[in-house]
Formats: sequence, structure tokens, C-alpha cells
Amino acid sequence: MDLLDWHRGRLSSRRLAVLVRHLPRDSATLRETHGEATDWAVTDYLLAAAVDQLAEANWMFATVNRDEDAEPLEYPQPVPRPGAEQTPAPQAEDPAEVRNPSPAELVRFFS
Repeated sequence: MDLLDWHRGRLSSRRLAVLVRHLPRDSATLRETHGEATDWAVTDYLLAAAVDQLAEANWMFATVNRDEDAEPLEYPQPVPRPGAEQTPAPQAEDPAEVRNPSPAELVRFFS
């Protein structure tokens, strides 16, 4: 199909809009407008979320079942997504820095 047909009057604006709207995911136009995000489908994002959740669950299980004197495990890194900025993984709190709340703070929190 020649897109100059739209200029020549042989292709309606509606037909051109339908063609552009339904371009394949790997088309140059979608890649230019949406960047790397066109590389992944919804199923790819869901699979990455499932892998991240499984890694976190394994980390929690291993952390809870470790010896108290053992070094803390490193928090798992999420699967990198295309087009998303990489954010650092949350760090486990250092027990020396954790402060116990006062009785007044507990009353305010629970009331």
C-alpha cells in the first residue's frame, strides 16, 4: 500500500487511521513513538511480575529461616522492564537503626 494514495485522494483518512492504529507491534512507527516498550506484550509484563514476586517470596522464606547470627541476604533485583527506569531495590533495615516506639506512639497508632 502506498501512503501517497492518501495525498492523491485514493485512500480515505479513516482507512489511513485504521491502518496506522493496527500496525504490528514490531513496526518502525510504533517503535519510534513508544520506544522499547513495544518489545514486550502484556503477557511478558505479567510473567516478569510473577518472577519478581517469586524471587521476593524465596528471599523472605530464606531470611526467616536463617540463623540469627548469619549475614542478611541481598534483596532480589527485579526483572528489568523495557522503557522503565531502574530503581534500586529496597534495603533491609539494619537492626541497630530500628527504634522501638514509645507507649504513646503505640496508642496513637492503634487508636
